[in-house]
Amino acid sequence: MVNSNYNPDVLNCIANLSNDEVFTPPELANRVLDLLPQDLFKSPDTKFLDPFSKSGVFLREIVKRLDRGLESQMPDRQLRIDHILHNQVFGIAITELTSYLSRRSLYCSKHANGKYSVSQFNNESGNILYVNRNHTWENGKCKYCGAPQSAYDRGPEAEQYAYMFIHTDNPKQFFGNMKFDVIIGNPPYQLSKASENNKTNASFASAIYPLFFEQARKLKPRYIAMIIPSRWMTRTGQGISNDWVDKMIRCNHFIEMHDYLDSNECFAGVDIMGGVNYFLFSEEYVGKCHYVQHSGDKVTKRDDYLDPFKAGVVIRDSMALQIVRKVIKKEGNYYINKSFSSLVGPSHYFDKDGILNTNWSGYVKRRDDAHDVKYYLSRRMEESGFAWIKKTDIPKGIETLKLHKVFIPKANGSFGEDAPILGVPFYGEPGSVCSQTYIPIGYDSKLHNFTKEQCESIISYIKTKFFRFMVSVRKMTQDAPREVYQFVPLQEFNHTWTDSELYKKYCLEQDEIQFIETMIRSME
Repeated sequence: MVNSNYNPDVLNCIANLSNDEVFTPPELANRVLDLLPQDLFKSPDTKFLDPFSKSGVFLREIVKRLDRGLESQMPDRQLRIDHILHNQVFGIAITELTSYLSRRSLYCSKHANGKYSVSQFNNESGNILYVNRNHTWENGKCKYCGAPQSAYDRGPEAEQYAYMFIHTDNPKQFFGNMKFDVIIGNPPYQLSKASENNKTNASFASAIYPLFFEQARKLKPRYIAMIIPSRWMTRTGQGISNDWVDKMIRCNHFIEMHDYLDSNECFAGVDIMGGVNYFLFSEEYVGKCHYVQHSGDKVTKRDDYLDPFKAGVVIRDSMALQIVRKVIKKEGNYYINKSFSSLVGPSHYFDKDGILNTNWSGYVKRRDDAHDVKYYLSRRMEESGFAWIKKTDIPKGIETLKLHKVFIPKANGSFGEDAPILGVPFYGEPGSVCSQTYIPIGYDSKLHNFTKEQCESIISYIKTKFFRFMVSVRKMTQDAPREVYQFVPLQEFNHTWTDSELYKKYCLEQDEIQFIETMIRSME
C-alpha cells in the first residue's frame, strides 16, 4: 500500500551524469554543511558560493539553514527569502542542463524571473550563472584544463566540458570583487580522455578537481568545503601533480576531514576507486586535522597532522598508522630512501614505443638460435605465460637481462573481494625480460646483484601478509608502481620469511596482527 504522506526529495532520485560528474544527495550535502561554524547561518551578511553546481542541492540546503537562522532578525518570510536569494547565495553551473536544475531547486523555477520563482529577479539566471565556454587551445591542449584538442575540439553541436569556473584566469570576474565567506560543493572529478571517435575512456582520465580547488583558493574565502576523490592522499590519482599533493598535505589548513574508503557510502551505485572525502579547509587555520575515517559501520577518529612522518602521503587508516609507527620505531625513517621500493624497477621498464608492451606480438612460441631471450608476457597472450624474443628486440633496460631477479604484476586488486593486494611474484632467471604486465625487482646491478636463493627469499617476503599490508598503506587502486612499496621495510634476504617472524620483529600486538590477518588474504 502506498503511503499517501510519503513525499520523496526529487534530488535523491536524480541519476548521476557519470562517475566524473556525481550528483550530491541532500543528506550528504547536509553532512558537509555541518562542518561549517553554524553561526554563519545566523548572519545576514554571510555569502556562499557553489561554483560547480549540478542539482543545486547545496544552495537549497544553505537557504533552508539561513531561513531558520535569520527568522528572528527578519520575521517577514518573503523579505527574508528575498534577502537570502539576492544577497547571500550564489552559484555557477557546470552545464546548461544543470543550470536549469539548480535554478529549479533554488527558485522553484528554471527562470529566476519566471512567474513561479519564489523571488523575482530582473533576469533569467538570477544568481546562478552559466555561460557556454570553449577550450583555449595551445600546442594541442587546453591551457586551462589540459583537454586534448584532438578529442574535445568537437564543434558547437557537442558538449565541450569547458567548465566555466576553471576556464578563466580571473574567477573574480563572475561576481565582481564580491568576498565570499564559504565556497562549497562537489566539483567534476576528472576529464575522461576521449578517443578520436569521441568515446571516452575513464581508465585514462585526468583529474581536474585540483583545478577547481585552486580556483576557489584564488577567491580567498574564509572556508572551503568540498567533496573530492581520496586518491590524491596516497598519490595514486592520475593526472595530479606531485607539487599539488605536496602542497595539500603539508599546508595543515584542513580543519576536519571525513574519508570514505568505499564511495558507495556517499554516492549509492557510484564506484570511485580509492574512495572519496569531504573536508573543511581554511587558510586562516594552521594545525592538526580532525580526521574521521568511515569503513562500513566502523568509524575511527584522530586529531593529527595529515602527514605526521613527512613521508609525502596520508596514511588513511588509524590502525595502519599505528603499525607504521612501530615499524618506524624499529627501522628509523627508512621510508624516505631505504625502503623496498629501492629494489623495484620503474613502470614500463623494458618496453618503449610499443615494443615489449602488453599487446606487442613480435615474439615466437618456441626457442630457436635467434630467439633465445625468455619473454614473460601474460597468460592472456600465451597460455604458458612466456615466449621467446631476440636480444635485439629489447629496446631498453638490457643490462638487467643478465641478472637474477623477481617479476611481479604491475596491477592487481586493492582492498575488498579481489584482495591479496599484489599479484603473485615469480623468479626471473638470467636471460629473461618481461612485458609491461610486470615490474622487475632487483633490476640494477649497481644497487643489487642477487642470487637465485636471494630472489626466492624476496618472493617469500612478498608473499607474507605483513609485506602486502605495508603495500596497502599506499596502494588504493589496482595499479602497483614502485611508489606503493614506500612503507615496506628492507630485510636481509638470506632465508624464507614468515609472518610470525615479522610480527615478532616489529613487536605487533594481537589486535594489530588480527587486523592484518583479517584484511589481507593468503597468496597461496
